[in-house]
Amino acid sequence: MLRQGNKMFFVLNTLLMSQKVRILPYQLLAGSQEPNMYIPKPVAKFPRLQTPDSSSTMSNFLPNISLDAAGLITLAEITVVAERTALTGTSIYADSLVLCPGFHRQQSAPELNGGEFPAVAAMTTGYVFRVENSATVTFLKRHGKTGQLVTVEVLPPKDIHNNKFDNVCLTRLLDYIGACFHVEMATLIPHLLYWSAAIASLAILGLFVYIQEWWGVFCLLVLMFSRFCNVWVIRQRAKNMGWKGASEPGVHGDLLILMGGDCWIRMQGAVDDLKAVTSGQWLRDRTSLEEFLTALSTVLVYINAALVSNICTFGQLVLLLLFIFSAALLFLSNATTTAMKMYGRTIQVKGPPRQYLRRRDMADELIRESNRKDWARRLGLIVDDDDTSQSPVVM
Repeated sequence: MLRQGNKMFFVLNTLLMSQKVRILPYQLLAGSQEPNMYIPKPVAKFPRLQTPDSSSTMSNFLPNISLDAAGLITLAEITVVAERTALTGTSIYADSLVLCPGFHRQQSAPELNGGEFPAVAAMTTGYVFRVENSATVTFLKRHGKTGQLVTVEVLPPKDIHNNKFDNVCLTRLLDYIGACFHVEMATLIPHLLYWSAAIASLAILGLFVYIQEWWGVFCLLVLMFSRFCNVWVIRQRAKNMGWKGASEPGVHGDLLILMGGDCWIRMQGAVDDLKAVTSGQWLRDRTSLEEFLTALSTVLVYINAALVSNICTFGQLVLLLLFIFSAALLFLSNATTTAMKMYGRTIQVKGPPRQYLRRRDMADELIRESNRKDWARRLGLIVDDDDTSQSPVVM
C-alpha cells in the first residue's frame, strides 16, 4: 500500500513538474499521527531584465541640465557670415549647409565698412575720387596698418576657356567647379575649414535621423531653408556688375587710398580691374521679392529658436555644439583668407608694408615714382603757394 502511494506521488510530481509546479512537503501540526502530505506550490518567477530603450536613454541624457534656450544662440549678432560674403564677393549654394550664429544678418555685409568710403587718387592721371565698393573697403581696412603703406594688386579674372580642353561640356564643368568652390592650392586651408563646417551640419542631420529625433531634423531643415533664402538673395544682388565707368583696355593703373587711422593703401592693376573693385555699387538694392525672402528668413530663425525646446536634451546639446563649432571654423577660415574675390578679380597683398615717419615722406616718394604731384596736391598731402587753382580737393 505504501509503495503504491509512493508511485502515485512520483507520477503526480512528474506531471506537475512538467507544468513548472513542484510539490513541497507540508508537515501537519505537532503531535498529529497523519502522514506527511504534499501540496503543489508554484515556482517563484524571477523578474525579467528589460533592456533600456535608446529613445528613452537620449531623453534622459543629462537630466539635471535644461537646454531649452539653446536655439537662442542662432540670434547672436556675430559677423562671420557677413565677413565671408564680403571676402568672396558673393555667396554659393553650399553656404546653406553652414549653420552658425548670425547668419540671418548676411544681408548686412555692405555695412561692415562702418560707413567709410576713403578718398583715392589715380597717380597716373591725377583724378581724385572715392572707393564706393564697401566690400573692398572692408578688405582694405583689414590689411591696413597705421603709418605704413600696404601695396595690394588686383589680378584679372582667369579665362579658363583658353585651355587645352576642347570639349565644351568639360569646359563648362570646369567653369562651374571654379565658380562654386574657388579652390586654389595657395588657399587650401581656408577652404578645408569652410567645408568642414558644411560637412558637420550634414553629419548632425544624419545623427538626428538615426536616433529618430524628428524635431531636431525639422529644426535643422528650417535653418537650412532660411540660409538658402539669404544665399539666393545675395547671389541675385551680386549677379551683375552694374555701372563701372568706361572701359580702358590695356591701360595700367596705380591708386593711392587714404584709409582711416592713417592707413595708406597702394592698389595696382589694370584700369578695368581697378574700376571693377572700387567703383559702382557692390550689392544692388533689394527688390520686393528679395525683401520678402529676407524677412521670411529672419522670422524662420526666430521661430526655430522657440521650436528647439521640443528636442531632447541630448539633441539640444548636439545642436548647441554644432553652432559653436561652425562659428569657430568659419572664423578661422576668414582669418586665414589672404585674398578677396570680386566679380572674378582677385585682390591680394603684394610684398611687405613700408613704414614712414611722416605722411609727407610717403607722398614725396610716390611723387618721384609717378613723376607728377597734382594728385598729391588734390589729396591734401602737399601744399603749393604758386596757384590757388591747385588747391586741395575737399573730401
